[in-house]
Amino acid sequence: MADVRAALRVTDELLWVLRRAGFAIATSQAIDAVRAVRAVGFESQAVVRDALASVVVKRARDRARFDDAFDGFFAREPRRTLWERLAAEGFSDAELDVVRELLDAFAAAAPDSALGPLVHRGAELDRLLQLAGSAQMLESMQSALQAGFYTHRLLEHVGTWRAQDELTSLRVRLVDALGEARADALVAALKREVQRAAEDVRSFVQSTLARRDADAKQGEDLLGSPLAALDEAEVEEVRRAVRAFVQRLRGGERVRRRRSRKGRVDAHTTLRRAMRTGGVPFMLARRARRRDKPRLVLLCDVSDSVRSVARFLLELTFAAQELFDRTRTFVFVSELGETTQLFAEHPIDVALSRAYSGGVVPVTHNSNYGRMLHAFEARVLGDIDRRTTVVILGDGRTNYQDDAAGVLDAIRARARAVVWLCPEPRAAWATGDSAMPRYAPKCTRVLEVRSARDLETAARLLLALR
Repeated sequence: MADVRAALRVTDELLWVLRRAGFAIATSQAIDAVRAVRAVGFESQAVVRDALASVVVKRARDRARFDDAFDGFFAREPRRTLWERLAAEGFSDAELDVVRELLDAFAAAAPDSALGPLVHRGAELDRLLQLAGSAQMLESMQSALQAGFYTHRLLEHVGTWRAQDELTSLRVRLVDALGEARADALVAALKREVQRAAEDVRSFVQSTLARRDADAKQGEDLLGSPLAALDEAEVEEVRRAVRAFVQRLRGGERVRRRRSRKGRVDAHTTLRRAMRTGGVPFMLARRARRRDKPRLVLLCDVSDSVRSVARFLLELTFAAQELFDRTRTFVFVSELGETTQLFAEHPIDVALSRAYSGGVVPVTHNSNYGRMLHAFEARVLGDIDRRTTVVILGDGRTNYQDDAAGVLDAIRARARAVVWLCPEPRAAWATGDSAMPRYAPKCTRVLEVRSARDLETAARLLLALR
């Protein structure tokens, strides 16, 4: 690598292009990126791409966006510096030296001067956008109809209008140094650079909105995709979405609890009290609203056919325990095993690993719903009361053994509600060894749960049944 400064400038320019494409690159990562490029050299573009990706890309699904930004950077014509662009317009080296000295003087006298970064554009403009808080500013932009408004705000923050005043001051000094004709020509060229910088800002706003829409669409697609079809990276994305959903549920529950402490206004009692003050209600009477938390009993089939859905349901239940007064969890294949204590004492990943590896019940057996329901009736039915919601996750495939559907009648007679979550489509319930046509009429609600969005619907239903 003969010219170290040139290589450093290209790498810096590339990193800012990646930032503009939506990658958060801290200073420490930029240093690592430079070291990586220095280690592999610029001889092979593919090697440089992989080296930078190992530093910059955090999620597998972002690799395609990284590759597009990287290839686009090297596919375009080399970006010329401000001095190269002005020289191409016919300005002499002596004139450029005068402009360089004056811009340095502006930057030294006013550190917040925007003229220099705007006319240099490229990485300088990207730094200016970051300092202007562009990411936070554009977070509230919701649609393409707002792009013009946010572009105007961003142009104001980066100092586009202030740069016009600075150009006026610059012209005065250029006239003294070069004469009026050459000064006007240079100022006109610099104005064009500022206008091009404004176009770059507009493109930045539009690309940010397009990228956000694409990410949202991809997230929506993931939430609606069958959980069994997700790869490892997509599973992590859905897990993050599930955690975010639980946080929203918790927040809503806290708001409801805070409001319930005050109670609703009791209009009748308030008016009666107001008789003592001539009908003017100085003191509001409130009617306390007592709302008991429900109890939840969860039974999850952890056989291979439904394991992907069971994992997310158990994780959602684990994260949302504070929404319930008491939560008991069970897993089953042919035997029933309680995991309440396991989930209380260990992190969710450890608890799930033990449940799936046969640490609670044998997982190599064929499903036996009849044996499971009879075991539940013998061990747990006595603890079920009118505050308890029983949730069963399973495909209802009995392997042609006793389905014990009558046990569901006994459970429903004691519980507030019995909700069955089935990962199979309703059209498949009447095929083969499925007992769902016999289970479904005995439940309060039966839902198809095949995706994260279905799980979200089920969670909202459980809270609504209180």
